[in-house]
Amino acid sequence: MIIIDEERASDSPFVERIWRSHSEGERAFLSIAVNHCEFVVSRHQGKVTMTLRGPETKATPIGNAPAEGEWVGILLKLGTFLPHLPTSRLVDDGVDLTTASSNSFWLGGSNFQFPDYGHADIFVARLVREGLLRRSPVIEAALQGQLTDLTQRAVQYRFLQATGITQSTARQIERARYATFLLQQGVSILDTIEQAGYYDQPHLTRSLGRFIGQTPAQLLHHSRPEQLSFLYKTTLFP
Repeated sequence: MIIIDEERASDSPFVERIWRSHSEGERAFLSIAVNHCEFVVSRHQGKVTMTLRGPETKATPIGNAPAEGEWVGILLKLGTFLPHLPTSRLVDDGVDLTTASSNSFWLGGSNFQFPDYGHADIFVARLVREGLLRRSPVIEAALQGQLTDLTQRAVQYRFLQATGITQSTARQIERARYATFLLQQGVSILDTIEQAGYYDQPHLTRSLGRFIGQTPAQLLHHSRPEQLSFLYKTTLFP
């Protein structure tokens, strides 16, 4: 079972959330859809790995989480990307970065120490300084409905280039994650439909089946054995 030890927001405009966790024993794990890219430092059986994960557009069972592992995650804000590694190549996938030593790895031709929970923001700041991490201002403005000087086609193109997914998919994923959080907090299915903006229960059920991998009732009653990947309180896009 993976236990989230700490999680927090960040002052960096490039970072959505920072978290750290560890595992005790083994339990089936279900990776749910997410819009964002994410750096994850994994420590298991004396080996340290830095993985860059891309957006996930569907729920994916990944078997049992390894016992006695430790992780630090840096969840990037939607629209944050690495110029030398197109996000489209990372959708529903990820890449392990090349290890340089027992405490460092290579990224974009530079050597970086594996960041810990307390130094994640320093790591991100260096990436930004060296031009290895950028953020598209179009993305947030598009989600807020504030773009007036670009055609819809141009917005969709820039959104796809920066995030690897369409604006419609991003909204659907965020709504499914929001509904999941409500159900896990004990909000009724009918109230979840209303608060998350679904048409009816079949619409909610289809969405959760695709993006979360469980039904509304299963989420409400915690009746499935799988543990869901990291989920935090969020708000819907306008």
